[in-house]
Amino acid sequence: MLRAGRSKPRWYRRSDAKTCQFPKRAAAACRPADALRVTRLFRPRHGFLRLALIYLAGAVIGWLGTLAGLPLPYMIGPLLMTAALSLSQRLTAPLPVRTRPFGQAVVASTVGLAFTPAALRAVIEAMPLLIVMSAMTASLALAVSVLQARLSGARLSRMVLATFPVAPVESAVIAESVGIPPAPVVMAQTLRIAAIVVSVPLLIYAIDGRPQIAALPASAGWNPAGLIVLIAVAAGGGFLFRLLGWANPFFLGPLAAAGAVTAAGFELPHYPAVMLAAAQILLGAWLGSTFQPHLFRGARREMVVSLGGTLLMLTLTCAGAVMLSRLTGIGWEVLVLGVAPGGVTEMALTAQYLHLDPSLVTAAHVVRIFMLMPLARPLIRLVGRIEARSG
Repeated sequence: MLRAGRSKPRWYRRSDAKTCQFPKRAAAACRPADALRVTRLFRPRHGFLRLALIYLAGAVIGWLGTLAGLPLPYMIGPLLMTAALSLSQRLTAPLPVRTRPFGQAVVASTVGLAFTPAALRAVIEAMPLLIVMSAMTASLALAVSVLQARLSGARLSRMVLATFPVAPVESAVIAESVGIPPAPVVMAQTLRIAAIVVSVPLLIYAIDGRPQIAALPASAGWNPAGLIVLIAVAAGGGFLFRLLGWANPFFLGPLAAAGAVTAAGFELPHYPAVMLAAAQILLGAWLGSTFQPHLFRGARREMVVSLGGTLLMLTLTCAGAVMLSRLTGIGWEVLVLGVAPGGVTEMALTAQYLHLDPSLVTAAHVVRIFMLMPLARPLIRLVGRIEARSG
């Protein structure tokens, strides 16, 4: 916590703690005091009517995206819309981060329904491969960060944190704790996730061709009792993981809860298509709204280098995924989504949309979270000490 007499950084506001997704207890790499620190990137300033209009516009653009054959139209469409509004200064603050847990919980519990007993056995058998995939992504991220630091002139520790595949909020907490300006790091992390979300589905479309699939799965028969149970399972898992102090509780909690119920042999219904669309709109619109112009001031060269580094890293991870596919016989599309340095929510949703194996893709990202989150802060401190010694 900030000590008495120490000046608060410009991006700090105590009220921001209300919008922080971190629980009060420490997560794998997060101290209790970190829950009070979050950049102004995640502070909402929007009225209800304005939010409703933004989400309605996102829904319309998502629908138009389905007509144009855009992959993940209800997420990519609103993402591009709010990013354009933010960069043109028509949207002067990010959308409320409190809307993101709903989208995460819906996507995570939907993916959890794919963890049938057979799928769970397949994931357990593939665990060595998942560990290799996580290590490969982390190693490539470190290599790319060295190149980015040389091209941008930024400190290596800052570029490592900006490139290392952790979530933007976690990177902001780690940056503040080690004395690195958090805003450019958060912007680079957000830029990485957004670029991956847009480019990976388009890449698969370009190679495999446009699949004959609907933008949203057709809803089965209306089952209100089953839907209530699914919502209760997802909400219970999210709040339980938050109470236990886990990072990303509203994804991992609903995923674990719905996956456990499904793996035990109980069958739960899927969400109606309108709920899946709403979840994608919330996730995409929030992510795009974080592209605030003030974060680019004084760091344009660094952002350009970060974007180039993201594309390079995507190229390298795709090449690694293709090699692993030839060795294992698993489809390259599944492995690309598994090693891609994007967010677990977005990559799981992409796998589900493309009718790939969402359980294996999600398991790959969950393994990466548990491998890399505890290592992120010690790694940044180690790089910082090496920088200090080298002068």
